[in-house]
Amino acid sequence: MFNDPAIQELLQDLHSSDARKRQNATARLWQIWFSQKGDTGLETLRRTQFLIEIGETEQAEMILNQLIETYPDFVEARNQRAIYYYSQNQIYKSLQDCQKVVKLNPNHFGAWHGLGLCYAALEEYHKAIEAFNKALEIQPYATINQKLILECTVRLN
Repeated sequence: MFNDPAIQELLQDLHSSDARKRQNATARLWQIWFSQKGDTGLETLRRTQFLIEIGETEQAEMILNQLIETYPDFVEARNQRAIYYYSQNQIYKSLQDCQKVVKLNPNHFGAWHGLGLCYAALEEYHKAIEAFNKALEIQPYATINQKLILECTVRLN
């Protein structure tokens, strides 16, 4: 799935000087990743996001765990759980999920960004910089990663 020519074209579009083209490519990649397991997977992810928003975090975590158990190759389910864990300050669990996501989909710029955030939270700034740089290789106009690299570099000194 992730080597599909259409996805490769979208990944190339992330390097375009045309901001609209980059935004469209980013949105389309997220849509593809969220829809990897069809409508069922998509609706389940949306439900977990809603549960988190209304404070039903334990139920959301349970659903994400079940979704990953049912579909261990559902990359975005694992990425969403990584985001959830990070928001709950469960950095090591988030780190593990981010590592799995980038292993399954090395072009997942969101997971590389998340990996960098986890390493920065653990004060492993060299690793954080590496992860943010990897995210930038995929999505070079993502200025947040540039900013975070600078912040991590300052903390090295």
